[in-house]
Amino acid sequence: MKDLSGKTAVITGAASGIGRAMAERFGAEGMNLVLADIDPDALKKAETELSSVAPAVASRRTDVSSGADVQALADLALEKFGAVHLVCNNAGVGIGGALWDMTEKDWQWLLGVNLWGVIHGVRTFVPIMLKQGGEAHIVNTASGAGLDARPWLGMYAASKYAVVGLSESLRGELAMSGSQVGVSVLCPVVVNTRIGESERNRPQELSGVGEAEVPAAAAAFGEAFRAALAAGLPPPQVAEAVLDAVLNNRLYILTHAETVDRVRARTERILNDANARPLAG
Repeated sequence: MKDLSGKTAVITGAASGIGRAMAERFGAEGMNLVLADIDPDALKKAETELSSVAPAVASRRTDVSSGADVQALADLALEKFGAVHLVCNNAGVGIGGALWDMTEKDWQWLLGVNLWGVIHGVRTFVPIMLKQGGEAHIVNTASGAGLDARPWLGMYAASKYAVVGLSESLRGELAMSGSQVGVSVLCPVVVNTRIGESERNRPQELSGVGEAEVPAAAAAFGEAFRAALAAGLPPPQVAEAVLDAVLNNRLYILTHAETVDRVRARTERILNDANARPLAG
């Protein structure tokens, strides 16, 4: 997509962090904004403030784990603006700890937002984009943890690996279909957001984290991660990288140089292990 002015962007998780920064950046490019977030108060505040940046802004409280909610968001976008050109499936939550201590409710909540939120976004908006024709773009927010998993982030990494794989396949399928819909997958590392406070938006029916004692190493990792977030990359810098990827139809959006090194090291580990034990024939 080269010309964004006058077109419409739908952004989930838009009330704070990376989502809010993307909304502001695309609004400054002259795009109409459709904002979604699970926090109604923060969402209303974002809509009010972004109305001074973008040509027009609409919002709807949305639980992205619900296909009906995402469909209602699409209906709002079409009602207000008649088309959708950019969708940022950005909403996400995080839980750290030992995989064996994660409860079924932990998995349901995290996968519901991080993975099913993207699935619902793709299933809902891609058909709209294909039907309307012309250029459009999907941005799925994954993580550096979706390219190289780390201890104590296994559940989070599982959801983000899935988003990376989904995005790679989606891009190939759209290209082979001859459409003009591009795909990018955002893989940030440490960004100054509130993902470390994800529990604030956890539904009551999925509450109740594991009661097992947190391993000391996991607790230390969690404390260090929360401290790192406060000094992390400013969300507007991430939004600038996302804008560049949309304008130039780039698949991978990496925010930190360390990700390149970690992906290279992971690939070498895979190849070295495979080459050491070749299959017969």
